Amino acid sequence: MEEGEVVHVPVLLHEVIGHLNPRPGIVLVDATVGDGGHALALLEDMGGEGCLIGLDRDKQALERARLRLRRFGEQVILYHANFSQLEEVLEDVPEESSAEGVNGFLFDLGVSSLQLGEAERGFSFRQPARLDMRMDTDRELDAWKVVNRYEERELARIIREYGEERWASRIARRIAIERKRAPIDTTDRLAEIIKDSIPAAARRTGGHPARRTFQALRLEVNGELRSLEEALPQTVQWLKKGGRIAVISYHSLEDRIVKRFFSEHGSFCRCSMDFAGCTCEAEETLRIVTRKPVTPSQDEITANPRARSAKLRVAEKR
Repeated sequence: MEEGEVVHVPVLLHEVIGHLNPRPGIVLVDATVGDGGHALALLEDMGGEGCLIGLDRDKQALERARLRLRRFGEQVILYHANFSQLEEVLEDVPEESSAEGVNGFLFDLGVSSLQLGEAERGFSFRQPARLDMRMDTDRELDAWKVVNRYEERELARIIREYGEERWASRIARRIAIERKRAPIDTTDRLAEIIKDSIPAAARRTGGHPARRTFQALRLEVNGELRSLEEALPQTVQWLKKGGRIAVISYHSLEDRIVKRFFSEHGSFCRCSMDFAGCTCEAEETLRIVTRKPVTPSQDEITANPRARSAKLRVAEKR
């Protein structure tokens, strides 16, 4: 590890391990493999038997995962893909690796600390860089195009809905005015425009004033919420009986989608919450394992502040 290198720390690692119960011979899918932090721990508990299939839309992250997990050889299969393409990926996996279905899916949503730490990716309002925010750099749409080309009304809608920003209309109006003078090219200029759009009294609470707008732009650029809505039904199709879906979200929009999906397809089980199996004969596809979302301990938050907003929800196929 190079001095000053940003390290991505897997969030809620022990809780993920406990709920997915990695063991020899099973098939797991890490739908957001990143640089392989969760995957590494899962593979170690699989004892050299079974298969872990990893997906990521970020080529740089995928390469880091490939290097980190290379000692597991053919036990690891990695794909450059969005998790909305789960079915396509799993149909491509060699039959001997997934013929009987998948024992567990893991989603660790949002932007990673590594992506935030790479200034040139344009995710962070704290570091000057060209506006980009693409997780997959092959995509044509980037934050520059959203900020400089979207109509003011559409820009306000995105900031309001995806950023849950009360000052969305004021921010969109100011952006529209400023971009007529000169294109808004960089993260620091955009952050300053956002700051100047929000009343001084409102800037004193809630963290950096650009935080919500940058979140909204990132969600729009990468289609993250739409991808999640498309991916979750695909997991159910591939899960074996007793297999589990574990999703870590970092803001209310993601968590709402997961909670709604689990509620629509499952119910709380009256049986024991261990791996003995469900015997209550409910008709739903899923049983909801986590009655309330699992959140990090104070010790984890102290060690890894990024974990502060994390929520883990888990459901199991009946």
